[in-house]
Amino acid sequence: MQQQQTQQLDSLYKGQEMPLQRDVEAISIPFGKGVTLTEDSVVSVMQAKGSTLSVAYEGRLYLVEGSDLDALGLEPLPRPTLAEDASEEAIEQFVWDQLRTCFDPEIPVNIVDLGLVYGCRIERLISGERIVTVRMTLTAPGCGMGDVIAADARRKILGAPQISQVHIDTVFDPPWSREMMTEEARLELGLF
Repeated sequence: MQQQQTQQLDSLYKGQEMPLQRDVEAISIPFGKGVTLTEDSVVSVMQAKGSTLSVAYEGRLYLVEGSDLDALGLEPLPRPTLAEDASEEAIEQFVWDQLRTCFDPEIPVNIVDLGLVYGCRIERLISGERIVTVRMTLTAPGCGMGDVIAADARRKILGAPQISQVHIDTVFDPPWSREMMTEEARLELGLF
């Protein structure tokens, strides 16, 4: 459902300039740092992928979370969350579902189908807190989008009240290759 909504946003608003109706938290591309875009700033919509919208402002690109689309005068996407009594399996599924909403801003395929996520571990502490560690790679060691992808994944996974910390470990062994992509991802990118 959320994927359909972002596809509609992409086709309806791509290339449009929109004034911000309120301050909004965003992730700067390619630095992955959280910034505040201020009310009345005019942004240009670049694309909508997963549950985020890429916007341009003063020559720089930013990711805005779908739950903050009201800042652009649009209907916000519901922020995914879990019931307080969610099972361990439901929590793990939530983490994987959130990773599937993360995109390299330069590639129209989510990071799981792209083969960038090598694994995910959820640890439960004695206090009941859960720490998620995602082991992932990038398409190339020099890829400048790593910080953006990590910040986006971290923010989305922290949407579950059962998860108190998220660590993203970026590794380059084994190196990424096209063979790690799902068949659907290769079709999407025309790599057959």
